[in-house]
Amino acid sequence: MANFANPFAGNVPKKITKEELIQAVRLNIAGELEAIYVYDAHVQATDDPVAKKVIADIRDEEKAHVGELMTLLKYLDPEEAVHFAEGEEEVKEMLEELKISNPSYVAKTSTVGSLLK
Repeated sequence: MANFANPFAGNVPKKITKEELIQAVRLNIAGELEAIYVYDAHVQATDDPVAKKVIADIRDEEKAHVGELMTLLKYLDPEEAVHFAEGEEEVKEMLEELKISNPSYVAKTSTVGSLLK
């Protein structure tokens, strides 16, 4: 439940370490993914075209937040970025084995080197 009545609820007693920040960003990503799930369920649960449009737009903004947070996570933890890139390569190889091409996805992905810059 929201705790907006307490103006100090979001304050922390200290600055967090880089490791704690990395963990916080991971938790933020999980929260954004949960929000996407919930908003999408609401879109599916209504036939009201205005509600569908507004909620779908909010859902899609959450997807952009995931992208922003993932980019921040890659910056904060370059070693983790390497693992992400390795996972992307594995899926690309599987797509190639299945003779499935998705040029719009391939053109937008990053290389390991670009993630470390």
